[in-house]
Amino acid sequence: MAQTQQIGQNRRIGQSDRAERIDRIDRIDRIEIGQELGEFQAVDPVVDRMRALRSAWHPTDGVAVFNRVYLTVTEEIGHAIEAGGFADRRAAATLDVRFAERYLAAVDSLATGRPAPACWRPLFHSRRHPGVRPLQFALAGINAHIGHDLALAVVDACRILECAPADLEDEFDRVGDILVLLEERIREELMPGPDLLEIADPLTHLLGCWSLDRARDGAWLAARSLWQLRGLPELAEEFTERLDRSVGLVGRMLLTPLTRP
Repeated sequence: MAQTQQIGQNRRIGQSDRAERIDRIDRIDRIEIGQELGEFQAVDPVVDRMRALRSAWHPTDGVAVFNRVYLTVTEEIGHAIEAGGFADRRAAATLDVRFAERYLAAVDSLATGRPAPACWRPLFHSRRHPGVRPLQFALAGINAHIGHDLALAVVDACRILECAPADLEDEFDRVGDILVLLEERIREELMPGPDLLEIADPLTHLLGCWSLDRARDGAWLAARSLWQLRGLPELAEEFTERLDRSVGLVGRMLLTPLTRP
């Protein structure tokens, strides 16, 4: 009995320590993001970082292909924020920055030797595969970033802004509209057409299995679910892990080699 009580006490202490660490991180995040967003300049550092990565990587590198795409997205969102395209500029900038930081953290994991999230591993592992086409690289990155990172970024932003996901729905939808337009541009630039040859191309059928709209809807549902689970850290962690793995599975499918080396 004494041993059981001790185990229960240790568990409560561990949960309390974990809650304190999470609360401390959230307070730090709120301070940092508040300082960055004072003059709505928060998007600039992440844009600068992606531009530096663009200069450092070879253009044919699969991650570089996605980085160019995402840099364009982030610049577009930054311009929209500055032009008053969002009703709540601070909320939009917070969501955009936290979104971008998820991708940059995954990139940093490579440099430090830490394991990347499962959703990013297919792209990182296949980035130099000669049988994978540029459009596949771009969409695999978008899949990882939308399917996994966006949901977590919404939760991050809600904690910082002390609001619920429903309060960020307009910003979420506006960002999604920009992503849809850019996805159409990406498809046109990297796979022009269609013609009879392209209709028969395996790439056409492969890409028909994935939809940005469905990925965005899934991200919104995941964000709302995670927010509801915020008081149950073990369930939230398991949900996040399963989301990560399922998005990674889709990424492996999108990166199926279609050209012989």
